[in-house]
Formats: sequence, structure tokens, C-alpha cells
Amino acid sequence: MIDKALFKLPGLRNKLPFIMVLAVLQALVIIGQAYFIAQALTTMWMGKGLKSALVAIIGFFICFFGREVINFFRLRFLDKFAYTISIELRAELLNKVFKLGPTLASEMGSGSLATTAITGIEDVETYIKLVLSKVFNMVIVPMVILLAVVIIDWRSSIVLIITFPISIVFMVLLGYAAEGRASRQYESYQILSNHFLDSLRGISTLKYFGRSKDYANSIFHTSERFRVATMRTLSVAILSTFALDFFSTLSVATMALFLGLRLMSGEILLFPALMALILAPEYFLPLREFASDYHATLNGKNSFQAVKAVLDTDEQLSTQVEKPVFWTEKSSLTLSELTKAYENGRGINNVNVTIKGLQKVAIVGASGSGKSTLLNMLSGFSNPTSGNYELNGKSQISTLNDENWRRSVSFIPQNTYVFAGSLRDNLAFYEPTATDEEIIDAANQAGLTKLVENLGLDVLIGAGGRTLSGGQMQRVALARAFLSKNRNILLLDEPTAHLDIETELEIKENILPLLNDKLVFLATHRLHWLPKMDLVIVLNEGEVQGIGTHETLLAENAYYQKLIAEMRG
Repeated sequence: MIDKALFKLPGLRNKLPFIMVLAVLQALVIIGQAYFIAQALTTMWMGKGLKSALVAIIGFFICFFGREVINFFRLRFLDKFAYTISIELRAELLNKVFKLGPTLASEMGSGSLATTAITGIEDVETYIKLVLSKVFNMVIVPMVILLAVVIIDWRSSIVLIITFPISIVFMVLLGYAAEGRASRQYESYQILSNHFLDSLRGISTLKYFGRSKDYANSIFHTSERFRVATMRTLSVAILSTFALDFFSTLSVATMALFLGLRLMSGEILLFPALMALILAPEYFLPLREFASDYHATLNGKNSFQAVKAVLDTDEQLSTQVEKPVFWTEKSSLTLSELTKAYENGRGINNVNVTIKGLQKVAIVGASGSGKSTLLNMLSGFSNPTSGNYELNGKSQISTLNDENWRRSVSFIPQNTYVFAGSLRDNLAFYEPTATDEEIIDAANQAGLTKLVENLGLDVLIGAGGRTLSGGQMQRVALARAFLSKNRNILLLDEPTAHLDIETELEIKENILPLLNDKLVFLATHRLHWLPKMDLVIVLNEGEVQGIGTHETLLAENAYYQKLIAEMRG
């Protein structure tokens, strides 16, 4: 239930003595409450009147308010501490996600990653508060109360000493069952998150092909599995709570029975009997409170482990590229036996190619052939399973996931991401220190002249701002590349695949000047790009089927001829 990594959180060890002192103080005021109320009842029972019991009653209320004040300050302290830790964890998590790049999102799932960063961190915050408050109370308060009962009446303490471990054993046994179910429920929750996000992304495509109702059934069945997993987990958690309530109630009843028999036989006085009986429920209360929040604690533990798994992921950020690369006629890049294997069996195998000088390289193939996989490895977004690179004579570079390589590359994806901010900030993505004149010049080259003239650079776009069309978003990506003067390695992943033909041709006219004097990798299945390329890499289900110019492959490569025929319909 308690993850040891929790106690490695920054600043926690310094806070533990304060939390433990508060727990001891709470136990003392509980004993004080029992003492004064037993004293008041004994005084009244002996017929001395209310005035004689007034001091004891005042003492009870002082202890009662003292207990509430201690609870208030403890909860306030833990709320503040847990909130601070959650903010720091979320910042660390997001920084790690940005460093790891798209590889993490593809492996973990965008929905699951978003859930971990939002709901998961909230669960961790609750987890910290519950563990630090209820676990320490469960350990310290019963021990102090038991010591008081031993001093008051050691015979009564025997019942408490025997029954408390039995309750703990049942809690552990049921806790293991609940933990297993909670883990499966959390896995179902992550699957549901990914499934739901994928459905949102593809809803327009599903409606276009008339499959939205079929997919709605898939979502229903996935959510139904999650509901069943949640109810099974809750049933075990409720059973655990019932078992603890049952044993604590039985223990208190047993203690009351023996005290009553001893009172009748004159073996014990009323005051110690009352005080011991009042303390008995308080002895089991921390355990019962912990059991009532056990399910929330398990959710928090699973979320905490998910966050730690991301934070502990090896960044694998290479330091083999000594400085940012500015590509020239003398530059070279060799891919040797480059392989990327996924769990589903897909990927690319044994890519061997050398690119020298300023070239435009097309990567072509049918859908699922490995174009994006190869481009992701060239961009450093994905690490190869095996093989290596040779960059400008430096061999055995295992990955291009390197900060200096990233500073050398401009990337234009299929769907450009527009950040929530001004148009200026979005255009200056690669060059945040660029002047307005440079930004406007890049926007003009990308075909955004009218947009800038009509709206200005300060207009807000993205979430909460003005919506851009698909063509305008791609032009924003082009302007980013035009603005970057020190990045002349350009990667394009089917940049016009989702545009209508007119917009595509307009975008193409803007892209062609951008390809000059650069090393360009273009993943595409559009025929009109191929005659413009210096080299074509042909992929088929992860295997290289040919490398050469468009004209040579068209004349000599049978698969390329077949692929071109299929593209032409």
C-alpha cells in the first residue's frame, strides 16, 4: 500500500517529525477527553452534582477543541505540502515528457499520458495526504492509547492487544486482493483513456465511412469493462471496511462485557472502567479511518507509480553529436543496418543508405510501410532497435535523440500543432528571438501575407483563440522553417496529405523554395513530389525495396513501378 519511493520526495523527511509530534499530541488530547468525561460521569454518578463535575466538563471541552485544532493544522499543513509536491511532480513529469519526445506518447498512449499528468497527479496529491495523516495516526495513536489503558487497567488492555493484530491481518489479506483489483482497474482506466482519445481524433473519419455507430459499441464495451473492474474493486474495499468495523465493534463489546462483569463483582472501580471503555473505540478509530480511504490510497499508489515510471525512464539523450550541424556539400549521413521493431511486429528492417551533400530525399511506400518510422528515427523522436548512424565521418552513433541534432533540424508534420498563444510566438517557434521584420518576411514566404495583414502578429490562435484552417496551419509550419536560418536539415512527414488539391498545390509552391540548399527528407505518397527529388527510398512493409533516382527506379525497379501504378489508380 505504501510505496517506499514516497519517502524520497524532496522535503518529506524534514516534515516527518512534525507530523509525528502532531499524532502524539492528538493521542494525548484523546486520552484527556476520556479522562475528563470519565471523571465527570463518575462525579455525577456519586451524586456530587453538576458543579462538582464542572471542572471536568470544561477540561473535556478544552481537549475536544484541542483535538479539532490539531486536526485543522495537520490537514492544512498536509494540504499545502501535498499541493506543493504535486505541482513539482507535474512540472518534472511535463519536462520529462518534452525531453523524451513523441516516443513516450506513442508507447504509453496519448490518452493515458494525459490522464497521468492531470488526474494521476491529483490522485498522487490525495495519496500523499492520506498516507502522511492516516498511516502515522494508525501507527502512533493506538500505541499511546494502549499505554494509557495498560496504566489504567492492564487486564482490559489484553483484549486490545489480542484483537488489534487480528484486524491488521484481515486488513492485509483483503488489502492484497483489493490492490490486485485496483491495479487491473487502473490498467483498464488507461486503456479507456487511450480508446476515448483515439475515438475523438477519428470521429470525423468514422462518420465519413459510416462506422461511427459500430465504434460507439466498441466504446460502450470498453467502458463497461472498466465499470465492472471498478465495481469489483469497490466490493473488495467495502468488504475490507466491513471486516475492520466488525472486529473493532466485537472487540469493544468484549471489553465492555468483561468490564461490566468486573464492576458487578467489585474488581474494578467505575472511573478506570469508564475511561478504558471510552478509549477502546478511539484505539480502533485510526485503523477504521484508514480502511475507509483504502481504495483512494490504492488509486493514488498506482498513479504515483505511473508518474515515477515516466520520471525514471531513461532519456537516452545522446551526446555523440558534438555541436549543431549546418549541412553543406561536404556533409554526409550513413544509415547502417538501421532497424526499428515494434511489439506488433511492424517497423523497418536493415536500412542501409548514404546521403552526401545537399540532397532532397523522398521516402515512399504504401500506408504502414515504415515511412513515418524512418522519419521519426531521422528526427531523433525514436531510437532504433539496432543499427547505427555515421555523421560526417563520426561512426557508431546509436541514436539521433541528441540535443545538438535537434537544434539542426526543422520538422513539418502532417498536422501542424498550433500552440495557445499569439501568432508571433507560433511563427517564432524555432527562433524565439527573431524580430518582427524577420517573422513577417518568413510569413510572406509561407503565403501568410493576408493573414498577418488582416489580423496582425498579436492575434491569439490555438486553444481559446482564433481557429486556423488546415492550409493556414501548414503555412505556419512552413514559416517556422523559413524563419530558422541555422537549421538546414528539413524533415517533412506528408505535409500536404490532409489538404484539398487546390490548397495542396498552393502549399507545394511555398515549400519548393524551402527545399533549396538543404538536406531534405520527405515522406510522401504523392506522385507530384517525386520528380523533384534527388533520391528516392522505397519501402514495403518495413523492407527497403529500392534506392535511386525517380527515373532509374521507374525504369528498373518492378516494385516501384507497381507502387506508382497503384498511386495513379
